[in-house]
Amino acid sequence: MKLAPVIAAAYVVLFVLGAVQGVFGSFQYSRTPPVMAIGLCVVILATCVLAAWGMRSVSGAFVPALGWIIAAYVLSMPRSNGSVIIANTSAGKWFLYGGTVSVIAAVIISLVGWRKPQPR
Repeated sequence: MKLAPVIAAAYVVLFVLGAVQGVFGSFQYSRTPPVMAIGLCVVILATCVLAAWGMRSVSGAFVPALGWIIAAYVLSMPRSNGSVIIANTSAGKWFLYGGTVSVIAAVIISLVGWRKPQPR
């Protein structure tokens, strides 16, 4: 049995999961400012670290992180009619910048966690 299609499907699912978290967070970050925004940052951090653990590779953390970053930053751009989804508030900054730091931290954690010990 060839595993390449299964692995590719798993990465697609991880990308979509990260994107869904980015879209969901973009609309829900301001419920209880900034607690909800910080909580969403913790969730994407956990998602990326657990995905790296599950896939046994750094790319397991990178793929949902990429999905989250694309979704969150596209939704943070102002529209031609002047409306914005992620406002320039403390909760918006916590969500956008804290989420970015969270996904970077998750990739670094997975890099350190999956580094093989060097032979002596």
